[in-house]
Amino acid sequence: MQFEFDDYIIDPIHEKYAWRICDLVTVNADRFKRFFPVTLAQNLTPTLSTYFVDTKIRQFHKKEEFLYVLKELENRTVIGLVYIKELNWKTKQGELAYCIGYQYEGKGYTTQSVKTLSKYAFEELGLRTLQIIVHKSNLSSIRVAEKCGYIWKKTLSKAFTPPNENPLNMELYELYK
Repeated sequence: MQFEFDDYIIDPIHEKYAWRICDLVTVNADRFKRFFPVTLAQNLTPTLSTYFVDTKIRQFHKKEEFLYVLKELENRTVIGLVYIKELNWKTKQGELAYCIGYQYEGKGYTTQSVKTLSKYAFEELGLRTLQIIVHKSNLSSIRVAEKCGYIWKKTLSKAFTPPNENPLNMELYELYK
């Protein structure tokens, strides 16, 4: 399902996005390397991005993970990504993860996208609990979670290990249907 706004679209992953995701990720490599190292590594070249997109399309169709691209309407640039991942269909729980290009930060795209996809996850996918897991230093991401109604639940001890770093404690935010 596609969601259209005044100046951008939220679109399910599609093979036409491989090169544009590569562009987004490589231009924002320094920005994404700490908390999106796998996405970064899988999109460093157009060939890698093609494989990444093919994998994400398969996962989307199998309902294992849903990747959406945020795309500018005017020039069709991919400006960000939002994942609905870590799906547990028995408990009806999932996690949202998101990243946006540096030049689009602070314009409300991420907040609007998280609100829209949270509603979609509840109403169309039948999920009951959504989570956002964020490091306390990522104030922009925390603001997005809070603006979208997610509530801080607890600190997850040593929940994520960035490349070449020690494990980090992460903050768990949840939203319920």
